Formats: sequence, C-alpha cells, structure tokens
Amino acid sequence: MVIDVITVFPKILEDPLNESIIKQARKRINLKINIVDLREFSEDKHRSVDDTPYGGGPGMILKAEPLFKALDSINNKPDKCRVIFPSPQGKQFTQTVAEELGEEEHLVFICGHYKAVDQRVIDHWVTDEISLGDFVVSGGEFAALVMIDAVVRMQPGVIGDLDSAKTDSFQNDLLDCAYYTRPEEFRGMKVPEILLSGHHEMIDKWRLEQKVQRTKERRPDLYKKYLKRIQKDKK
Repeated sequence: MVIDVITVFPKILEDPLNESIIKQARKRINLKINIVDLREFSEDKHRSVDDTPYGGGPGMILKAEPLFKALDSINNKPDKCRVIFPSPQGKQFTQTVAEELGEEEHLVFICGHYKAVDQRVIDHWVTDEISLGDFVVSGGEFAALVMIDAVVRMQPGVIGDLDSAKTDSFQNDLLDCAYYTRPEEFRGMKVPEILLSGHHEMIDKWRLEQKVQRTKERRPDLYKKYLKRIQKDKK
C-alpha cells in the first residue's frame, strides 16, 4: 500500500506518522507514506497556494493549479488510486469505510485548509469526500491522520494480535464491552466473578451480552443495525 498526503503544513503530519502503530506498520509491512508539500508546486516566488474567492466573501481558497500539479506528480495509476478529500460535506467515516479503503493499493489524501478548495480539484480528482462527523477542525490533516490510522492498523501484520483488533468497537455493529486486569479488587471494586471462573465459553457469552446491552443503551442506531444483521443471518 502507498499513501500520499498532500498538505500545506507537513509538520502537522510528520511526528504522528512516525509514531506508535503507523511507525510499526512502516517497518513490518510493505507500506509507504509520503508527505507531499503543496508549496513545492507553487510557481509564485512567495510559494503561495491560495487566493481570494471569486464572487467575494471571507476566507481564502486553495488554488487548483498547484493541487493539479501535485496530483499529476503522484497519480501514475489513476485506475488504482482512491483520492480522498476530508470534508464535513462527505459521507460518514466508519469502520466499514476504513476496511474498504484498506483493500486499496494507493490512497491519496488532499488536506484542505483555509476556507475551501477550488471545486475543480474536487470535480476532477476526488473519488471520496469523507467526514469524521458534524464538526469542523482547522485542517484536513487532522482528519487524514485519523483515517490513515484506522486503515493501517487493520492491515495484516501490523498489530501483533489481530484478534484483539477484531473485537474492537464497531466490529459486527457492536460497541466493545468492559475489561479488567489485576488486581482482583481495587478500593472495594471487584472484578466480575464470571471473568475469574476460567470458563471461556461462559466468558465469551457474558462479553457478547455486555456488548449488546451497551450498544442498545448508548447507540440505539447501531443496535438497530445489529438486530437487522442478526435477523438476516438467521434467514
């Protein structure tokens, strides 16, 4: 997998993409992450990549020309490339979307900044506009980091215990259950007896019940999806 991230502010990305799970992924699997500095594609002596919007109004717009040049320089196999634009106007990012993107050979993230990006870039290049939720952050770099981590961590060979990742929240449309470790009792609070029983079948059943109950209480929308899937599987 190759991941290219086009940005006006490379330093926002440099440290996070060289730490923790992503750092291990770059060592363990055939993963290449390239940070592309958009200012390198500006022909302005001031290296400017933005301008005022046509029609007036507040804010600055990332220009089409440097973005097209940056994308031309890295997108040598358009049919095998997903170009992602993090945007509050996009479809919601979910675990399912992360797994879908994880099947791709080449991902390109365009990190917007300032007011907006020239629409011609989106119309011509972008295959997916994706939103983390109904809120706005200072730049697409933050959203791209979240998406990259979610995609990369599920790649075979990245996490030592992939079974652990497969029990995370949103797998099988359920939130995860509670977990405990030593000591058995802490400040009067005890670990549930079932977890000390050594009866793994009963423990698995208890954990599933906890996941279902937690999802029902905290995410009724997700719980409805879970019920529909269960009913479909029974048919």
